Amino acid sequence: MRKDLGKLPAIFPMPVLMVAAYDEKGKVNVMNAAWGTMCDMDKVLLILDENHKTTKNIRQVKAFTVSLADKEHMDVADFFGIASGNKMEDKFERTGYTAIKSSLINAPIIEEFPVTMECELAEIVETENMYAIVGRLVNVSAEEKVLSENGKIDPGKLNALVFDAFQSGYYGIGEKLGQAWSAGKQWMKK
Repeated sequence: MRKDLGKLPAIFPMPVLMVAAYDEKGKVNVMNAAWGTMCDMDKVLLILDENHKTTKNIRQVKAFTVSLADKEHMDVADFFGIASGNKMEDKFERTGYTAIKSSLINAPIIEEFPVTMECELAEIVETENMYAIVGRLVNVSAEEKVLSENGKIDPGKLNALVFDAFQSGYYGIGEKLGQAWSAGKQWMKK
């Protein structure tokens, strides 16, 4: 029997994305964002509050990075979500993490996170119902330890975190259950 639960964010899993940008003085800020996705082969969509420090930085500098948080760095990823760069001046510095400047855009790559997408600001979409940042993907870099033999990112090695909005938990992913564009082919024959 089904039970009505009311209105709640019921999409699972949600990514745990580390969004990083410099401010106008070159200071790094990083935030944890779960409401983001790819919206084209070369575009990233982030649904963010316009008042976040990182959002303000992206508007000013016009570039940002999006890293995939992993199991190994869950504590700092969570910290980047609960601490506000608007209220905590040394938010990034407290972690002891390392930021290097992208060679392609004016944005920081946080070395501890194993996969990073480097993006130029493509547009800001502002409606009555949302504030979204669209980034044009310039490059993806990854630590060799998360790559498979064919040079692609291996989700089993990545140990990416996903967010559970139901109970506010973090979960790890990695077990491959099937092959996309193949697992459902039997239904094409009917």
